[in-house]
Amino acid sequence: MKEGVIDVLMYIFSSYIDNDDILPEDRESIDANLREAGFESQEIDKAFDWLDGLALAGDIPSLSQSKNSMRVYSLREKQRLDTRIQGFLYFLEQSGVLTPELRELVINRIMALDSDNMVDMEEFRWVVMMVLFNNANDQDESTMMHYEDIVFADQPAIFH
Repeated sequence: MKEGVIDVLMYIFSSYIDNDDILPEDRESIDANLREAGFESQEIDKAFDWLDGLALAGDIPSLSQSKNSMRVYSLREKQRLDTRIQGFLYFLEQSGVLTPELRELVINRIMALDSDNMVDMEEFRWVVMMVLFNNANDQDESTMMHYEDIVFADQPAIFH
């Protein structure tokens, strides 16, 4: 099976988090489960590195910015995030799903994926959810389910 890091991450997230299964405490058990599912060791190692980066980035300093501020993307970021994804990221921030800090963490984690290809919408949505769940300590379950509905909706929600 030739899969990328994002595929390993999506598998971990959907197998454990989304199904309320208990994530094994040790990496060896997770690694064994991933190998059994057909993932290659190199991609598994890269996925663990990506998750380590997510865990380390949890202590993000607060960003003070005006509500009128606009995020300007670097050339490298534009090569990974098309205008549709940039617009959806803006929508998620404006609707309160993402804070400016979490927006930056989402961009950071997308840029940390082991690829130079444009990120597609499905991959983007999974990264957003992984970031949200990793930083959900002050969110209740219904709020997280609401965020998940917004992130994975075919049409963006309209707020009145």
